[in-house]
Amino acid sequence: MQIGYCTWGMPTVPLDEALRHLAGLGFTGVEPTVIPGFTSELDTLDAVERRRIRALFDDLGLDMPAIAGHRSLLAVDADEHGENWRRLTGAIDLCVDWTAAGAQPPALDTTLGGSPADWDAQCQFIVERVGGLVDYGASSGVVIALEPHVGSALDTPEKTLWLLQQIGSDFLKLNYDISHFDVQGMPTKETVASMAPHTVHTHVKDQRGRAPDHEFLIPGEGPFDFVEYLHEMEAAGYDGYITAEVSFMVQQRPDYDPFAAAELTWRTLDCAFRSAGLQ
Repeated sequence: MQIGYCTWGMPTVPLDEALRHLAGLGFTGVEPTVIPGFTSELDTLDAVERRRIRALFDDLGLDMPAIAGHRSLLAVDADEHGENWRRLTGAIDLCVDWTAAGAQPPALDTTLGGSPADWDAQCQFIVERVGGLVDYGASSGVVIALEPHVGSALDTPEKTLWLLQQIGSDFLKLNYDISHFDVQGMPTKETVASMAPHTVHTHVKDQRGRAPDHEFLIPGEGPFDFVEYLHEMEAAGYDGYITAEVSFMVQQRPDYDPFAAAELTWRTLDCAFRSAGLQ
């Protein structure tokens, strides 16, 4: 396992500056975020810029395990869904463009959207929408890393395993963010055991409280036991990136500093990896 960082926590930082800062701290992989409002937003990336950014990753010795392209798959308005679909399929095409020589394409990390109340009534609709995106990804060798998320239609291991079984494709795997299960009171050992075998990429945060009265934090600010988590992930056979994500909840702080957040994250995860005997 290696330590990565998602630029989700750095929306206004130019990607060049973010990558150099993260590489300097010691991160070996970075997940760029390409949703609206970010300096690396999808529609700003023409062919020349895409080649330049791919070369920058190579020059800095950084892996790109995934791309964050979150858009809802459950919009019922035709125009809204059309825009979401354009951005999701465009992000899949970007995964292809940003594939390193001799490597697999980055996974596309996205969430399902909706709310828990949508699940029972929309199961077949969900299977169709997710299946369509997986088919598009499969046509170019890109894995869809679907992220179960507290408060969304896909919010439990049971729903997640059911959906994986219904789709039945090697191009649908998980972006496993344990924080969304932890704030629901689900034990680390149990969720790792069920989710890790299907995981292609991860997110970690820190967190306290129980949903809906929970708070997402920067790694190192809360009580989450990263060493236990790493031991369980290792035991489950996961060998990919442990990628930190700083939530919008944290970014709303008036004194939020994206560089300081990355530095605290690095110290926290580096210490946890060392304590777990992984470095």
